[in-house]
Amino acid sequence: MNLTAEHLIIMILTLIFVIGGGICAARSVKSAEGYSLGGRSAGVPLVAGSIAGTVVGGGATVGTAQMAYSMGLSAWWFTLGSGIAFILMGLFYAGRLRATGLETIPQYLKRNYGGNAAEAAGIISSLGILFSIVSSCLPGIQIVSAILNTGVTASAVILVALVASYVFFGGMKSAGVGGILKMLVIWLSLFAAGISAFSGLMSMPELPVLLPPEHWWNMFNIGVGGGISKLFSMIVGVVCTQTYIQSFFSASSPRVASIGAFAAAAIVIPVGLPSIAIGMYMHAVSPDVLPVLVLPVYLLEHQPVWLAGIALGGIMLSLVGSIGGLALGIGTMLTRDIIGRAVELGNGKKLLYTLRGVVLAVMASACLIAIINLDSQVLFWSFLSMSMRGCGVFLPLTFAIFCPRSIAKKWAFASIIVSTVVTIALGLLAELPVDPLYIGLAISAVMMFVGYEKRWQPARTDT
Repeated sequence: MNLTAEHLIIMILTLIFVIGGGICAARSVKSAEGYSLGGRSAGVPLVAGSIAGTVVGGGATVGTAQMAYSMGLSAWWFTLGSGIAFILMGLFYAGRLRATGLETIPQYLKRNYGGNAAEAAGIISSLGILFSIVSSCLPGIQIVSAILNTGVTASAVILVALVASYVFFGGMKSAGVGGILKMLVIWLSLFAAGISAFSGLMSMPELPVLLPPEHWWNMFNIGVGGGISKLFSMIVGVVCTQTYIQSFFSASSPRVASIGAFAAAAIVIPVGLPSIAIGMYMHAVSPDVLPVLVLPVYLLEHQPVWLAGIALGGIMLSLVGSIGGLALGIGTMLTRDIIGRAVELGNGKKLLYTLRGVVLAVMASACLIAIINLDSQVLFWSFLSMSMRGCGVFLPLTFAIFCPRSIAKKWAFASIIVSTVVTIALGLLAELPVDPLYIGLAISAVMMFVGYEKRWQPARTDT
């Protein structure tokens, strides 16, 4: 990549602008609740900013351009599916969740199914979210390496340092403020670059030959079943993600939580389109580019210096914000629902410092996994993450919200464990005509149904 000093200066200034805003917000954080929930005082902009700032990460920018480079318009499923999921959450989930006054998904499940189910859900959900962090670490490490000409390990350390600056000190408040500023940068810069790429595509007389429309402009070029499967996995996964639900818990009221979800959807749905245009344009003009670097290479070689510098800063912020927000979600669950059950942490500085330490450990673990799998597809980890966290948690969480205390505890626990294990095993070991997520959800549904029936048998009074 032909990165000039001017590119680097503009990119650094963009990073300082957004991360500086998050650091300023961090000054008011004095407690663990203030760190993880922003004091439960967030308005619509902060709720939407924390959600959009987290979901628009490596998968929504670099990963979408990477997939569009080889698959075309079907790369839109990631941001489109995320946005549809936020609409559904705004309609049915956000207000109900905020009204409880809780902090984590496991706490909600514990009310209905007991400690074992809550702990299992916390571990499974954390592992699934960790894979989503990997999807932002992969391009983050490679872009830092390409820009600064540093080794993989040094690039990972720099990336973690940037994430720590973004969310480590201020938690949810930093994520919300940083998310608003980050989305402003991404919308202005990437859409300007995307419009330029789309105009370039439309001006090519040989476009139908270079990009045959039946494949490149078809959302279902991976098959109708494949497209619906990706959409469904996004919806199920997003609904079960601690970070987004944590944003609802941070809202000042249930109504604010719902409106924040709708606002996030409006931001997220179109944000993948410029990356798609850029990926398809680069396939037409530069078919030999390393796919994971399609987006930054386009900016450096086909856009003005000022726009490229701002957009590169936006890309880095998309990666940093996603890693930070998701790591905060995992850190909150592990600290509150796993470590907190084994060690007395109280509600003061000890809990706050433990939470920050776990968040840092999560970032480092994700970077290590990314280093080991540097050549993998970014969106592979994103969709794997959504499937894993959704198959075991989606139905138990949904029943807990809409039919509280209607499922026997042991059957809810079994549903969480068995459906997750089966889905992972089938995904790794077998080539199936249907998505393993469907099988996992079917197993979960059957066990929840059996548990519901058992619940209402008069002889069973122990559940």
